[in-house]
Amino acid sequence: MDFITLFVIAIGLSFDSFAVSLGFGAVESKISFRRASWIAFILALFQGIFPVFGYYLGYSVHGRVESIDHWIAFMLLGFIGARMLIEGSREKVAAGSASGFNNYRIITVAVGTSIDALAVGLSFAFIYDRIWFAALVIGLVTFVASMTAIRLGKSAGPRLGSRVEQAGGLLLIAIGAKILLEHTLLA
Repeated sequence: MDFITLFVIAIGLSFDSFAVSLGFGAVESKISFRRASWIAFILALFQGIFPVFGYYLGYSVHGRVESIDHWIAFMLLGFIGARMLIEGSREKVAAGSASGFNNYRIITVAVGTSIDALAVGLSFAFIYDRIWFAALVIGLVTFVASMTAIRLGKSAGPRLGSRVEQAGGLLLIAIGAKILLEHTLLA
């Protein structure tokens, strides 16, 4: 596999993190650079390390992980998405206040958006032997995408208010449903 192919895979894997980061930036409109960097780092870390896990799981558990990965992603993303919908419909005390994206929620979202990366790592076990380089590229692309999305969301957040959080929740549910449908209908 050449670098261009790896880079395109990394961009594809970063789409879910980009969408989530857009919501983080919009909901936390007064987010600091340090907080944005932390969120992007967590998303990038999980997106980069899951292919490594998948790679080392390799042949032995391919069938078991492949049969449930879509359910895990659907449940995690659906749960977080539903909570965002509920919280987005509640009145906020102060405009632009943080919505409660604590580290637990960020890690849960990071895991949910990285399940596909685990499957990519499983496939890398068959076609690509430079897994640590791939993990670095995937992580860096995800970090840049997430920081960009947080900034874009931060700019749009004050104008859109809680609707962005609701849209982000719907988007997470849709991503989870897409993963579930792709794996159940195309299987």
